[in-house]
Amino acid sequence: MGRSQVLPRDGGAGEFGPDADDTGCPILHVDMDAFFASVEVRRRPELRGKPVIVGGDGPRGVVSSASYEARAYGVRSAMPMARARRLCPHAVVLPVDGPAIAAASRAVMATFRDMTPLVEPLSVDEAFLDVAGAGRLLGRPAEIAAAIRRRVLDEQGLTCSVGVAPTKFVAKLASTRAKPDGLVVVPADRILDFLHPLPVEALWGVGERSAEVLRRLGLVRVGDLANAPTRMLRSALGEAAAAHLHELSWGRDPRPVVPEQVEKSIGAETTFDVDVADPDVIRRSLLALSGKTAGRLRRAGQVGRTVVIKVRLADFRTLNRSRTLPVATDVTREIFETAWALFTALGTGERIRLVGVRVEGLSSGDGAPRQLTLGEPDSGWREAERAADAVAARFGAGVVRPASLLGAREPREAPHTHGRPRQG
Repeated sequence: MGRSQVLPRDGGAGEFGPDADDTGCPILHVDMDAFFASVEVRRRPELRGKPVIVGGDGPRGVVSSASYEARAYGVRSAMPMARARRLCPHAVVLPVDGPAIAAASRAVMATFRDMTPLVEPLSVDEAFLDVAGAGRLLGRPAEIAAAIRRRVLDEQGLTCSVGVAPTKFVAKLASTRAKPDGLVVVPADRILDFLHPLPVEALWGVGERSAEVLRRLGLVRVGDLANAPTRMLRSALGEAAAAHLHELSWGRDPRPVVPEQVEKSIGAETTFDVDVADPDVIRRSLLALSGKTAGRLRRAGQVGRTVVIKVRLADFRTLNRSRTLPVATDVTREIFETAWALFTALGTGERIRLVGVRVEGLSSGDGAPRQLTLGEPDSGWREAERAADAVAARFGAGVVRPASLLGAREPREAPHTHGRPRQG
């Protein structure tokens, strides 16, 4: 193991500690520590120091987040909940509280934006920051990173880990090495000392299969890949992947921090506790998911033209079907009718593991054109759903539901983030 595999955290003395030279290191990657679990512990102080697991608890539930006490037993995010319970049978298991997570995320991101307007969220619990323009007011990048950690702890009662580096890729690796509750600085002239001892799996784009291919070639560390003949890499991985990984292995990542991420789609999906073949159950699930999707569109001030369904069969084959509407919508009825038509057109009689609905081709809902059908009143479904939104905001979700869903169990939505399932 290379010496940069074990790095000092905040308060430590060392070449990658908080006192390292941060000249030319304007990029911060801030990653909340075990975010979902930490939010639960924050509001339930009696859980502090105990193993806490957050996620779905059905037969097919997965772990969304685990406290570090639970991780000591081998529990990890994206692990089946059944296995997590076997590893840590005395853990406290809690469901994902979406509104609480969203509120905590908004508060944390607001703190980041107090430091710099150049904030690029990657998911609810992590973001890149470019602090190049904040130095005169707030100090060196490492000082800004330390200030962020103090503010998040003081104001939100949560901890985070921060990587400071010249590039986004290296900053993200640094925050991973800082966990939990730490700060790592990678000086501009020490990037290769930090990067090359790491395993090749640390590189973005290296999964299990490509890692195995690289290991067969004797390329175990990032430094091995950096010094490998490019012809060999192209032969093993293909032109694009070889070029991408070669650049990363030398610490080259020219991507800037992009503060505004335009959402490409909005949707919801659910995994059934047992495989389902009953069309009525699937129909009700698609209706509920269409309602969630429409509500999220309205809250985001968006409408969309393309409705997409996702169907995962019992054998894990996944089918996606889409249809583009004449006019963009944020109405449950229109999304559901399209989703149901797409599903019935599949004609599959097989048992189903998961269904999902999403809307793509998004645009602002303000002043979006709407096509009325013949005989339709001026005020209708959209106005009714906006009224239902107001009731839900005051009295809670689920107070107003379609009649066909009364008495039905709310679909258990599959937990996910913007990227791969993870909780730091």
